[in-house]
Amino acid sequence: MKQIIAMHGWGSDSNTWQKWEKHFQQNGWVWQNGERGYGTKQPIQPFWHKESKNSSYDKRVFIGHSLGPHLIEKDVLFKATDVVLLNSFSYFVPKKKESRALIAALGGMKKQLGTPNEKLMLLTFLNKASKPNSVETIPSGPITNGLSLEGRRRLQSDLDLLIKTHELASKLSPKVRALVIEGSKDLIVVPAAREGLIKDLDEHLDLSPTHWVIKQQGHILMTRSLIANVATWLELYQ
Repeated sequence: MKQIIAMHGWGSDSNTWQKWEKHFQQNGWVWQNGERGYGTKQPIQPFWHKESKNSSYDKRVFIGHSLGPHLIEKDVLFKATDVVLLNSFSYFVPKKKESRALIAALGGMKKQLGTPNEKLMLLTFLNKASKPNSVETIPSGPITNGLSLEGRRRLQSDLDLLIKTHELASKLSPKVRALVIEGSKDLIVVPAAREGLIKDLDEHLDLSPTHWVIKQQGHILMTRSLIANVATWLELYQ
């Protein structure tokens, strides 16, 4: 069985995977979305389906964007045979003096949640995450459609989680095959955090991660060829 579990990042929802899900399902993959439930969608924590009799041909692929790998159950990550990490990180806040400004900015975002400034703050974040593409080109989500009361609490809680993130590689099996993809124009994840992820994976995994940098793309990757290229990479070893 070829199956995929995908998890969106902070402020987003499972709508982000619409094109991905369609492509992979059309090519024989079983697809499940994780859902944090910031908006109208109910929270979902998916788990792997039972393995086939010939488990040596099974593929359990986790695809996560940004904070997504930190929002999924640890068992899902550890049992994955392959992981695709889109603009993700081990720790979001680098272990440097400059991190104070980033922590202050995140703290300011948290204080604005639930206030009259909330909508402007979230739209500012979404525009920054979309650049250099237009925010109008990405699927709608909780930021544009509105937060639920419980979703706002989760968003606040996950902002704390974002600040405290410090590891990812250790949650994976050393035997996992990893593909790290980042946009060269990402304005959300700082370079030190991107470099830290590659370093941590390189030290933990038996096989060094494959690393792609997509030119002229930001935190939300919108290239048409990316989905097909990821599918090809996953099919390389059956």
